[in-house]
Amino acid sequence: MLLNDGGGSGTPAAGAAASGAPGQAPSGAPSMSAPGKQGPKTPETGFKMVLDKPKDHANGVATGFAPSPTGAISAAVYWWEEYAWLDDQKARQQLEAVVSPDSKDYIDHQVSEVRKLREGIGLPPSGGTPSGITFTTSVIAERTYSLPVEGEKPGAVVEVWLAYDRYATGPNGQPDEKPLKNQLTNVILRWQNGMWRITNQPDYVKHSNYPMTYSPGSATAWLDGWRQVQHAG
Repeated sequence: MLLNDGGGSGTPAAGAAASGAPGQAPSGAPSMSAPGKQGPKTPETGFKMVLDKPKDHANGVATGFAPSPTGAISAAVYWWEEYAWLDDQKARQQLEAVVSPDSKDYIDHQVSEVRKLREGIGLPPSGGTPSGITFTTSVIAERTYSLPVEGEKPGAVVEVWLAYDRYATGPNGQPDEKPLKNQLTNVILRWQNGMWRITNQPDYVKHSNYPMTYSPGSATAWLDGWRQVQHAG
């Protein structure tokens, strides 16, 4: 079930949420025609997913997102843009704040991946970001579906795919000559204990589905659920 098929504001249309549970967005394919324009709708021409602002920050991550489709999408985007992918200790702190208690192995796996990456570029396995270098992750678009998990309300477990770019800025502001472009990652989120939490439970993962390739000018990408994201002003 597509969860990001909203109107021009980018906020998904949703029914009234049950107490403590995410709202359910209506099913059905989005319209092919963009308002006031001819031809098929694409991620570039269609409405943008306007993200909710976090209510607070703690342990290196944004917090306070609503139990709604937009809240889940916003949490995934903010967390990925803030993730300390080259600092194993900070990454563990962040993950411990947002990972479900039933998925503690996910934390160890992700920290291990950070350490492998550090070793792969000639850094000690444990440590912080190299001095003088700033890394920026920018999420361009998202694709979010409610997973059909038995025993869970529709919208309570969602899979968010993110298309993003990542680039570095040198000590004197030098631009990155080889930034990472059009990268893809995904996360499964569950509304649990009053917040969205990352989970890798097999009962949820088995319902995961791989998206079509994101392309800003593709009508097929739009129909598959890809929406460009926009941070609220």
